[in-house]
Amino acid sequence: MSLRNYLTSRVFFAQMLLALGIFAALAYLFFHWITYTTHHGQEITVPDLSKLSAEQAEEKLNAIDLDYTILDTVDFRPEFPKLTVVEQEPKAGSKVKEGRKIYIKINASTYTMVSVPDLIEKTYRQAVPTLEAVGLLEGTITYKPYLGKDMVLEMRMNGKKLKAGDKVLKSSKIDLVLGDGKITYEETIDSTAVDTTDIIPVNEP
Repeated sequence: MSLRNYLTSRVFFAQMLLALGIFAALAYLFFHWITYTTHHGQEITVPDLSKLSAEQAEEKLNAIDLDYTILDTVDFRPEFPKLTVVEQEPKAGSKVKEGRKIYIKINASTYTMVSVPDLIEKTYRQAVPTLEAVGLLEGTITYKPYLGKDMVLEMRMNGKKLKAGDKVLKSSKIDLVLGDGKITYEETIDSTAVDTTDIIPVNEP
């Protein structure tokens, strides 16, 4: 049989249809396998782990085939219970695949200790940013007579006088005693001075 006759024969068309059928079946199986192994379309919604302990977070994630890793312990935040989740990545509501790790940060059990900065003889405007830079807060402001207006004279907490370098809990309020700038100098009177207006002249004989 010549090539021309073969290409137009029923045998050729039957073999072509068979080959196309095998190719289509293989393609279907391949894409089905890819879909299965990559979990295409099988996404999981990340739950909100905020304010959960590490054990509670683990239990919640295990129930939906997700894993977790604790990245760090952050400075204590009073709005969160101690030793609970304060941050997570991916965020709650994100779509992830099965087995994805959720990275979390845990709230410290208490505030850390910080050193009181030296504010004595600094102005109020200098003192407040210096306090905030180390994580402390401005407390009650009182004044006492002193020539330097708004100059820090004392640092106190709960009535106790503080000095630079003392350790206090972060976010503590530091009370400041400032100069009022109203001190005046009283003129002294020379006790030996005599008011000549009260002297009565005496005529000598």
